[in-house]
Amino acid sequence: MEELVKWQEKKRKKLYKLFGELPEGDYPVRVIKRIEEEREKYILEKLVLDLNGYELVPAYFVKPKNLKNRVPAIVFNHSHGGKYYLGKDEFIEGNSYMAVPPYAEVITSLGFVGICIDHLNFGERSGRDELDLFKELIWKGRVLWGLMVFDSLKVVDYLMTREEVDKERIATIGMSMGSTMAWYLSALDKRIKVCIDICCLTDFEELIKTRGISGHGIYYFVPSLLKFFSTSDINSLIAPRPHLSVAGAFDRLTPLDGLKKIDRELKNIYKKFGKEENWQLKIYNVGHRETFQMRSDIIEFLLKHI
Repeated sequence: MEELVKWQEKKRKKLYKLFGELPEGDYPVRVIKRIEEEREKYILEKLVLDLNGYELVPAYFVKPKNLKNRVPAIVFNHSHGGKYYLGKDEFIEGNSYMAVPPYAEVITSLGFVGICIDHLNFGERSGRDELDLFKELIWKGRVLWGLMVFDSLKVVDYLMTREEVDKERIATIGMSMGSTMAWYLSALDKRIKVCIDICCLTDFEELIKTRGISGHGIYYFVPSLLKFFSTSDINSLIAPRPHLSVAGAFDRLTPLDGLKKIDRELKNIYKKFGKEENWQLKIYNVGHRETFQMRSDIIEFLLKHI
């Protein structure tokens, strides 16, 4: 067991190094509250966070009305879908390929708080061509996905400063690009106690085999990643913490054979930890979308483990 934990720590450091030049890890988070408004079902805070020192990050923080005690917190990661304008608004408005209601309502109805940021080139940070941005960053020694993951890690730092948050009960959820962010964030940050990813647990090698690479945006690609990591390797860093993955059997972005391969490998590592029940993969007869049954299973898993 001790050797397995040491292996995880070594792999976390290696994964982080693949993200190119990043701000110093202890960069202090600063916050400006734009406005606080009472909505029908929750309180919405519109924030601007200084997470990285190079570009301010707009964010939404939601909480139940009349909240008095520390409660679990959810880091919600928005999707891509080519909807650069949407970003964090997916959190409060939902999306065409997601079940209803939007996750801000779900999270606060459960008595939790939640946060979602505009990732680089989305929402209030949008306006640049994604491919151009990727190329510019590579020239400068930076990796687009690395900068996005860094912002997510700093969001967890910010949650640690909130008086509403039970710091031992933080989870992360996301769909599509947000799914990938959920498992990367959970792999790198042990403060995330529960990981739930929706429709984007993609085995890299199987994606190449099925010629599905073009289905994923340029943000997805980290230089030299496959020299050191498989998808299972990254997700193994989440073990033994609870991890639910929900996927569509007909989703071209997550080849079915790849899902089965990841499932076998993660079952093995969770077994080594003696926590087989903490890993679950559920596959539904659907494409790249969140169904009502998925949503029900997600809520059940979240309530059980957070």
